Amino acid sequence: MTTDLESFRPLPGGWTTDHLDLLPEDGHRRELLDGVLLMSLRGRIHQSIAALLMVALDEDCPDGYDVTQGVEVRINRTRSFIPDVLVTTATAAAREPSRYEPHEVVLAVEIVSPSTRSIDRVLKPALYAQAGIPFHWRIEIEDEGIVVYTYKIDPVNEVYTETGRWTKFVDTGEPFPVNLPISRITPRRV
Repeated sequence: MTTDLESFRPLPGGWTTDHLDLLPEDGHRRELLDGVLLMSLRGRIHQSIAALLMVALDEDCPDGYDVTQGVEVRINRTRSFIPDVLVTTATAAAREPSRYEPHEVVLAVEIVSPSTRSIDRVLKPALYAQAGIPFHWRIEIEDEGIVVYTYKIDPVNEVYTETGRWTKFVDTGEPFPVNLPISRITPRRV
């Protein structure tokens, strides 16, 4: 166990995407924030919501787009995130990438986890907007059930503005027409 911990100790000058490329494909979720390596776990409910959302969006996805989950988006050499679900251009998806560039991503979805609330609610949306990703959704598990918050970028100010708070249906025309009952992305046991 000591060897595993030592292999992820902070590097002088910080981590870069070059370092990420040298790590084994072992199923760990690794992200970079300004040279700091972030590792997180996703629970059953989190993964279930992501899977259900991916399938639901894929059913409505028109030509020109592609829906996937858990693929890295490299913002720069010291910033790299893995949205829970993402919509990309079909052209980008056709090359079957192991990671995307921000300009290839149309929608980045984050499902808020208890251990990464501030990162999922504040940090990632700010950095996705700075990177120019046009749409962002944040999914929260609240007392009343699942709530989906939708956002659109203000490209001049590089920030997202809220376009909806959805508790029964996600009914938006962007990035493509979506009329999604929240019950379709609600796991059997929340």
